[in-house]
Amino acid sequence: MNEDWRHGGFGLYIHWPFCEAKCPYCDFNSYVSPSVDDDVWEKALLSELDRHAELTKGRLLNSIFFGGGTPSLMPPSMVERLISRALDHWTAANNIEITLEANPSSVEAARFADFHAAGVNRISMGIQALNDPDLKQLGRLHSVAEAMTALKIAKQTFSRVSFDLIYARQNQSLPEWRLELAKAISLSDGHLSLYQLTIEPGTAFGFRAEAGKLRGLPDEDLAADMFDFTNEACSSAGLAGYEVSNYSYKGLESLHNIIYWQGGDYIGIGPGAHGRLTLGRRRIATQTALAPIAWLDRVSLKSSGTVKSEVLSKTSHANELIMMGLRLQSGISRSRVEAIAGQPLLIPEHLIELGLIELNNDEVRATDSGRLLLNQLVEAVMY
Repeated sequence: MNEDWRHGGFGLYIHWPFCEAKCPYCDFNSYVSPSVDDDVWEKALLSELDRHAELTKGRLLNSIFFGGGTPSLMPPSMVERLISRALDHWTAANNIEITLEANPSSVEAARFADFHAAGVNRISMGIQALNDPDLKQLGRLHSVAEAMTALKIAKQTFSRVSFDLIYARQNQSLPEWRLELAKAISLSDGHLSLYQLTIEPGTAFGFRAEAGKLRGLPDEDLAADMFDFTNEACSSAGLAGYEVSNYSYKGLESLHNIIYWQGGDYIGIGPGAHGRLTLGRRRIATQTALAPIAWLDRVSLKSSGTVKSEVLSKTSHANELIMMGLRLQSGISRSRVEAIAGQPLLIPEHLIELGLIELNNDEVRATDSGRLLLNQLVEAVMY
């Protein structure tokens, strides 16, 4: 168990919590702030990075991911110092992936060259829609024209570029999504993240839905048709659906996200960041303070932004492997899960008979039909 994390690798997640505006569908830990003291934030993030490095000496670092929020609002000089400090602490893998999430405003796109010089080698852009009315409805601040300009600059600057789209939006028809997805595939640089719109509690969309004011959402049949078409169209274009919402050419998968899905270790620093670390024989789940000021105060006063550190039981660890691994097209290793849990993994026969789960030697995977019911599937398989 103490070496199981090596199946997924080791990564560093750095959370930048600030945005220019809060999107109505977003339930990430993000905030709109009129001003940010960059020096204070850099000092705190470096301090947390140093603290975690003491716990994980000698490891090979596979990935660094700047998420948010909107990390493309960070000063490139801060990004450079964080990357440099990380590479001082750990040995970088030969194929280390260093990703920064970006919004496609012209101001941020102009800084792409500086981020590249800082060491970023992969950009993940939140485009979300390819028509202006829907962008406005989603609360995005950019236009399609701005997104296309930013995407062009990103492709000229970085060796790897991905972008996100949201589908199953309000009043979106299947023919409309077909046209939009075809355009997205033609623009793709080898990786796409395609998410069905999910109405999360506590978001602006969530409150509108509760009040009956969020109209035009697709029913389950239409949403399922959109999901099926997404898989078919991407597969035909050579973009394999290696995870429920992620599609790529072979070799261009997101290495950082694979660390999560394959049960690797990852450090999470910044407000609201989660982590998983195997220290000694214990698998530890960590969580930091949510609010930016609360996180800064903890780092300053207690030298730690962590507010929760929980040793996972064997079954909790195994259940995480099941929950995350069944998202992947490759599925989970039965023997690996059983070694962690210390007991057999029982797959309900009716899930196999209904064509929702496939067994292939040691591999347990959800079929395309099963992915449509992934939450129920996971619940049925977990210990």
